[in-house]
Amino acid sequence: MELRRRTRSRLAAALWGVLGYFTVSALCGVLVAGLVVPGIAAAGVAGSNSIRFFNQLPSGLTVDPPSQSTKVLSADGKLIANFYAENRVRVSLSEMSPYIKDAIIAVEDRRFYEHAGVDPQGILRALSSNLTGGGRQGASTLTQQYVANVVTESLVSADRSDEVIRGGQKTVGDKLREIKLAIELEKKYTKDQILEGYLNIVFFNRDAYGIEAAARYFYSTTAKDLTLPQAALLAGLVNSPSFYDPSVYPDNALRRRDQVLEKMLSQGMILQAEYDAAIATGVDLKITPGRQGCAGSELAPYFCDYVSHLILNNPAYGVDLASRQRKLYRGGLTITTTLDSRMQLAAQAQVDATAGANPDKWGASLVSVVPGTGKILAMAQNTVFLPEPGRFDTQLNFNVDSKDADGNDLNGAGGFQPGSTMKPFTFAEWLNSGKSLTAMVDASKRTYPLDFPWKSSCGKVRGAYSTKEKKAGLDATDDLQNNDEGYYRRMPVDYGLYNSINTATFAEAAQLDFCNIQKMVDTVGLHSGLDNAQINMHQLGNLLGAIGVAPLHLANAFATFANDGEYCAPIAIVEVTDPSGRKLPAETKDCRKAVKPEVARGVNSVLQDVLKRGSGVYIKPKVHSQFPVAAKTGTSNNNGATWVVGYTSGIATASFFGDTLEGQKRAGQNVTINGKFYKGIDGYMLAGPQWANYMLEVAGLYRADPFPPPPESMTKNPSESPSAKQSESAGRRR
Repeated sequence: MELRRRTRSRLAAALWGVLGYFTVSALCGVLVAGLVVPGIAAAGVAGSNSIRFFNQLPSGLTVDPPSQSTKVLSADGKLIANFYAENRVRVSLSEMSPYIKDAIIAVEDRRFYEHAGVDPQGILRALSSNLTGGGRQGASTLTQQYVANVVTESLVSADRSDEVIRGGQKTVGDKLREIKLAIELEKKYTKDQILEGYLNIVFFNRDAYGIEAAARYFYSTTAKDLTLPQAALLAGLVNSPSFYDPSVYPDNALRRRDQVLEKMLSQGMILQAEYDAAIATGVDLKITPGRQGCAGSELAPYFCDYVSHLILNNPAYGVDLASRQRKLYRGGLTITTTLDSRMQLAAQAQVDATAGANPDKWGASLVSVVPGTGKILAMAQNTVFLPEPGRFDTQLNFNVDSKDADGNDLNGAGGFQPGSTMKPFTFAEWLNSGKSLTAMVDASKRTYPLDFPWKSSCGKVRGAYSTKEKKAGLDATDDLQNNDEGYYRRMPVDYGLYNSINTATFAEAAQLDFCNIQKMVDTVGLHSGLDNAQINMHQLGNLLGAIGVAPLHLANAFATFANDGEYCAPIAIVEVTDPSGRKLPAETKDCRKAVKPEVARGVNSVLQDVLKRGSGVYIKPKVHSQFPVAAKTGTSNNNGATWVVGYTSGIATASFFGDTLEGQKRAGQNVTINGKFYKGIDGYMLAGPQWANYMLEVAGLYRADPFPPPPESMTKNPSESPSAKQSESAGRRR
């Protein structure tokens, strides 16, 4: 009852004050509303009509939460990026220093806890000063200022910024509407709620909306930990954020701060000793610049960019792109991702070390996923997001597709030719068809004529490995080549894979149904990185990786083998919450049985030999000596794309080095990287050490169990052994 009486008393006093205000205005021949002093005749409102006009003004005000920053976090809680149209972090009044509460009241509205939204004394004081030529004085209470900020924020958030009326443009009617809205607001909310709302919405700087963002920006602290001189300076700032900006006009800021401190002292909010100590300090800024969006991310700018595209492409976050952008930049979301900051830092260090100063802009990238979940652990490349002297800059993400399956932009480079990293999938179908991993194939065959009887049970047109239709087969010009001489002979099929013999892969395919090879490639999620289209395995060049594939999906395909044949789609977002804690849709684990377990185990057993005695034997350090690991090297025909894709049971990683510029046609031949000349870059040379150094550092962070062996039936009785078995350490094939 007492609270109601006090509220009614304050309201009555406010109304009488407003009436008194109009009376004085009428006597003077002028109606003064707030800060504005236009003539009554100009406003078209006079005498008793003023009250009628006031009563007819709208009184409804919807106080929606102001625009808030969205934060993107790693799985271990590290900040990846902030997205904002207005850099704001909402905090409760209890999370603000008492100094800032007292300082803002002292300088902006000393009778805040006494009036009912309008301060009659303030109005009359401003009226007297303005009419007598004593200068322009403000009469707006904190409640009125809050109303003005709420109205502005609602228009800006609705993309109606052109409708915002700034202070100097406001008419008598505008000011009277603010007065009425302020009175009504005080009926709905407590003083503390209004003060909290005001301190969370008010503008301090283009990188600081609300007191929490201001504390972080100017002093690298929190609103709760603001000291007296810091709070007084920020409280003084709101009157004119540009004129009192301490980073630009420190003298102006100090004079204004001292005025605030004087008011706090005179109003009994601080003691003389506190005042003396505070006024003796300088500006003492410790600015933390606002870092907006992925360009401002220090941890993972390209992974951030990928996450932002996943949000902006998802109808769950809005019916159209504009509404999804509002949700991302104004919705105050907390987006928790799959990224492991430890692995991301290690990956970034490796790609930077691989490429060095890199004046020719060769690209290096690493991406890791978890077999069994598809969670993306790291995504790094050797570029900067924005131009920087002496650095390779691009906003294209080397690790992801250009578009998603629905044709939405992902800002990816569109993939790179995987070369021999495609060979394990033909080999997987070899095992899937019931053949032994040690069976002999004729790798001496280099020509497959146009009428060669390739098998295709699904009706696809047969073709030949030739670029010239007029040729009957492969002659010396279009001869099927291995990277080294001496391997055109019969050999066990596993030997052909871990030594990466092109003719052995074609010999396998000659005994298989291409429709089943197609199914194998499709089921592990491989597709064109440029347009998300199916890789047509009936085009023979695709057996050796002629179509560009994104590193993310290549790593994830190999993760299927690591996971005993179960494919899990890659995911980056595990949780999204709004400011109230309500959960919004996120990505969920999406797995399926793709490859028979015994087939996956057979592939794993052979790919472990790649590093021990095959095409990756020269990769150092010897990561396979510390962890059970399988891998495959890959190099495109012109050496412009080189790879190592490898995995433990807990991490699958694609390592890429090559040409990432538009067209991706530069040959990786006769080039100098990090001061070393290369006649031709192969997978084991740069992508290999990049992968090995990285995996050696991070493999122990996740499980690295031995791979289960394949069934005995897969390894029994090879019909022949390699003739003139050559040094297997000569494995340098693509």
